Amino acid sequence: MDKLKILVVDDESRMRKLVKDFLTKKDFVVMEAEDGAEAVDLFFANKDISLIILDIMMPKMDGWQVCREIRQYSKVPIIMLTARSDERDELLGFELGVDEYISKPFSPKILVARVEAILRRTNQTGQAAVLEAGGILLDKSAHQVTIEGTTIELSYKEFELLTYFMENQGIALSREKILNSVWNYDYFGDARTIDTHVKKLRSKLKDKGEYIKTVWGMGYKFEVDNV
Repeated sequence: MDKLKILVVDDESRMRKLVKDFLTKKDFVVMEAEDGAEAVDLFFANKDISLIILDIMMPKMDGWQVCREIRQYSKVPIIMLTARSDERDELLGFELGVDEYISKPFSPKILVARVEAILRRTNQTGQAAVLEAGGILLDKSAHQVTIEGTTIELSYKEFELLTYFMENQGIALSREKILNSVWNYDYFGDARTIDTHVKKLRSKLKDKGEYIKTVWGMGYKFEVDNV
């Protein structure tokens, strides 16, 4: 298998080198950008980038704008780095389609572990897999969901959430377990993040959304009713 390519974007050369060294040891190919404008240029010049590690505060173009530019054309996984610990930043990141949100200072080993986990979840390190339940067909390799032949447009995180539900059919899943598994880190906020994503996912699945059942006081369960 070809080595996976990761784009590291940060205006601090020391930070880029630190992240690059740890990723290189794990056999990733690392590209670097020192500002947002360079990051956008590099991304569109290299169609095989598997994941982006993106700082927020940068010259020329900040991380938010970079994310907006890329999300118009791609669902490539994005890990956002920030020196601030601000819930508003985190919520904005999720709204823009950020997959992970890490505050500085952080452990490079933890960052690499999250990179590997995201790449596993997006099936870039494994074989193609197709899930089917109750008329929903989910192709992990193509990152596509169809219902009775019609393609359903899902955000990256909605796709991951549906994948997790379909892989755990009939199992009552607590909000904490869903957050730790889909977002891949301990989330210390309230449950609004996951509830909002579930609401949007149900809406997009239309009548199939009823397969995602609320387990009151706990979380959710994906269950296809037997007719």
